[in-house]
Amino acid sequence: MSVSLPPVSSTLKSIQPLLKIASEHDKRDPVISYWCRLHALQTGLKIDKKSKESVSLLTALMDWLEKEKKTNQNNEAISNDVVAQAYIENYALKLFMWADGEDRAERFNKNVVKSFFTSSVLYDILTTFGEVNEEVAHHRKYAKWKATYIHNCLKNGEIPLPGPLRNEDLDFTQSDLNFETQPTTLTMSNHLPENTYSDEPYPPTPSGPSNLPTSLVPPPAGISPSSGVHAPPSTPSGSSQPSPTSSSTYIPPVASSGVVLKPEHFHKAQKYCKWAGSALQYEDVATAVSNLQKALTLLTTGQEE
Repeated sequence: MSVSLPPVSSTLKSIQPLLKIASEHDKRDPVISYWCRLHALQTGLKIDKKSKESVSLLTALMDWLEKEKKTNQNNEAISNDVVAQAYIENYALKLFMWADGEDRAERFNKNVVKSFFTSSVLYDILTTFGEVNEEVAHHRKYAKWKATYIHNCLKNGEIPLPGPLRNEDLDFTQSDLNFETQPTTLTMSNHLPENTYSDEPYPPTPSGPSNLPTSLVPPPAGISPSSGVHAPPSTPSGSSQPSPTSSSTYIPPVASSGVVLKPEHFHKAQKYCKWAGSALQYEDVATAVSNLQKALTLLTTGQEE
């Protein structure tokens, strides 16, 4: 269902990408649509809440968000900030990993640009919930840089270099993504030129690493959790997915130390493993080993280092 909103005023052009991503996800994933428009509203209120055109748009956004929250009051990815944060991070990571894989395989096209850019915008939205962790901050910067870099190369008829650039002037590593030293031709901006971003379809979202139990947050709409390929979209319902813990025969898992492991233990262990996988993408062995050791300690003792 398309959402009809007043035109974006000239003073609020910076929220246009958020509204664009939201409209593209109205059918694909209503959760992403909701948080994109909420972040657009919050950003817009900081920029201009006085001009007639801006007030008209911001008021319409408020009305839509209020109705949407009531309609989806049983959807924890909208009503619960903790679940929402994890859901958005998971979705952004999948887009990022798909784009990064295509980039490293030297398959450069507008879908790769769009996926990098969209993931960076979703990482921006995570700041709604507070300070982001180091991994999210790195992915956000890297995705913005890659989207702009590949876009400029394609625009100028140049062949992009895959992966992080490593030479005397550009030293992009997992621990120090130095975007300030990039050449002036790689112009950073809050959003890409509209003709680059507007009409390209999203690629299939991969079944990449997840930071949530599958019983808590389903994969993006239209993706089969087992195969990662497109499946017929299901009709949203008010009922939530049954949790494995709802079974009367469920027995809580126990660590080797005898400590009963809780869902939050698995959630945190998954994050450590995800961070380890991300570090390996950049050949950062020390960070990968450190995070895997933390995951093992948590799963064997129930305690963090």
